[in-house]
Amino acid sequence: MTSTDTRTGTQTPVRENRGENTPVLEVSDLFVTFPGAAKAPDVQAVRGVGYELRSGEVLGIVGESGSGKSVSSLATMGLLPPHAEISGSVRLHGEELLGLGDQAMARKRGKAISMVFQDPLSGLTPVYTVGDQIAETVQVHNQALSKGDAAKRAVELLELVGIPNAAQRYRAFPHEFSGGMRQRVMIAIAIANDPDVIICDEPTTALDVTIQAQVLEVLKTAQRETGAAIVMITHDLGVVAGFVDRVLVMYAGRAVEVGDVDDVYYRTRMPYTMGLLGAVPRLDLEERTPLVPIKGNPPSLTALPPGCPYAPRCPLVKDACTESEPALYQVGASTHAAACIRAGEIEENAWTAADIYPLPELPEDAEAAVPRAEREVVLEVNDLIKHHPLMKGAVFKRRVGTVYAVDGITFDIRERETLGLVGESGCGKSSTLMEILSLQAPQRGTVVVLGKQAGGMNARQRFAVRRDLQVVFQDPMSSLDPRMPVFEIIAEPLRTHGHSAPSVRSRVNELLTVVGLEPAHAARYPQEFSGGQRQRIGIARALALDPKLLVLDEPVSALDVSIQAGVINLLEQLKVELGLSYLFVAHDLSVIRHIADRVAVMYLGKIVEIGDVESIYATPAHPYTQALLSAIPVPDPEKERARTHILLEGDLPSPANPPSGCSFRTRCPKFTILDPAEQEACLTTEPGLEPVAGDDQAAACHYAEARVVV
Repeated sequence: MTSTDTRTGTQTPVRENRGENTPVLEVSDLFVTFPGAAKAPDVQAVRGVGYELRSGEVLGIVGESGSGKSVSSLATMGLLPPHAEISGSVRLHGEELLGLGDQAMARKRGKAISMVFQDPLSGLTPVYTVGDQIAETVQVHNQALSKGDAAKRAVELLELVGIPNAAQRYRAFPHEFSGGMRQRVMIAIAIANDPDVIICDEPTTALDVTIQAQVLEVLKTAQRETGAAIVMITHDLGVVAGFVDRVLVMYAGRAVEVGDVDDVYYRTRMPYTMGLLGAVPRLDLEERTPLVPIKGNPPSLTALPPGCPYAPRCPLVKDACTESEPALYQVGASTHAAACIRAGEIEENAWTAADIYPLPELPEDAEAAVPRAEREVVLEVNDLIKHHPLMKGAVFKRRVGTVYAVDGITFDIRERETLGLVGESGCGKSSTLMEILSLQAPQRGTVVVLGKQAGGMNARQRFAVRRDLQVVFQDPMSSLDPRMPVFEIIAEPLRTHGHSAPSVRSRVNELLTVVGLEPAHAARYPQEFSGGQRQRIGIARALALDPKLLVLDEPVSALDVSIQAGVINLLEQLKVELGLSYLFVAHDLSVIRHIADRVAVMYLGKIVEIGDVESIYATPAHPYTQALLSAIPVPDPEKERARTHILLEGDLPSPANPPSGCSFRTRCPKFTILDPAEQEACLTTEPGLEPVAGDDQAAACHYAEARVVV
């Protein structure tokens, strides 16, 4: 690594001075290339990555999908396929790992260096019990250990990572555990032999925010027990802020900024890092402002642009940026470096993301001043129930129970309003959407869409209502037909509803322009677009018939934060310009905080708190809402270190066997501190939604109490 004086151009070596202890892991000048098939160009997945990791230190590696984060970690572990071309150096306690044979590397993996993978279900063998898999890991590196002692050690590890009834759960198979519990098992396997380095590859990406908080706490416990150094690979800048000591930002296969977490977050010198931080929806900001959208997409690793690979997307680009690729130069502190020739100007002018990135101007909503009670109701759901029979038997089936997917929920959405429906996986959000979208009579309760009651309409009336009720799905790739060009995908609903050929063509071009895509690209197929662009195509299709209500099912959860920001800004803009109402389903409460007017929190098929977004986020009254909000990491190191998180015990109960009385009592931190007389109400009586402090806020808790969230 070199340091360059941005005024004179003089380069000097940058030497990291972070204490006298020698690095446990040293990665230097690491290159990974995958040869292209046939005459296709090679994929330069990792280009010159290097870092040092000391005992007890946590390094966070962040960047968009395809930036090389996971490939660099797999190269370090020796887990890349044989055809991958790897060069550089990976030294563990001074010993070179690159070039070690499979047997020699196998002796290192799991003992000196271990890894926690992103998908625990793929990382665990489904035909062996979790206890046997942990015990095997222990015995592989300690063959003198008896089978009984290995099993005893496995139980100790399960207890350490917080698995209840560890001795009994030892005999369980992976499919009998929830996602969070499976990830705890993976951590137990990773720390089984007290490794010196643990690499965590997106360990919390697929988890709910409450389970994510539990897993991060388990990782902190594991680090305290083993003293290991940790490499945390993630795209969640909130997790990085509160968990790591140092940050390495990757783009197009190489490091573009590296430094202590405070330097990278508060004294950012690389426009890409500034864009990533500005694109994150913030739970801690009261004022709603547009998110920073990073235009374009990361470059192809088979055809990198000349000069700085970020230049085509950078707001500070100038001619010199396209001449040669900048090296990492020291900026400020001796451990802080950035790959940008304008880093000095950024420091001198104290530029932030809002200063250099052009923010979209969201139009003012003139109707926002109209009181909610005076606006038209576009969707009304009253005491909605959806129960599924639980059957047993292959030939002669019999009913053995009931799954209470949706169990009596009530809410409404007004004109030009966004209701955010939030909760953990399995709480009933998607089942609620399906009941609304089907326009059929529910098992119990009523669904009224734009004045028309579901189940009371004939086929023609349902066809007409569907013009005004449209949906945007979570995964755009699976919701768009890969055999149809974009023009046909957007034109299909127009033709179905009788639009003429000339009007279809003009409307498709108009819709592509509205969602920020080029009409000239209408002949392309979905696979030729990026994830964010595919989601915009899905939004264009949903807008084709000028609907009044859009149902959005996790529309940004599969997108990188940089792409997510542009889609959220677009949805906000369209809501004002077209007078839309949204039912926005998400598990990311930071996104809901940014886009919603009102929030409904679901737990085990019921709404446990509902109200306007300001009241819910500032003073949540239900213990579950309080726990959800406290578990969301804030991308601010000082704030995140100072926050107190409410950790919920266990997982969501089965909707086929909900607890008696209050469904949340089995995980409620408030329930445990009540005296037995007070607990009686929670044990026997199901609480209903009752008004609390705010004018538009209600909570289903016998002991609801507003709590200020820090």
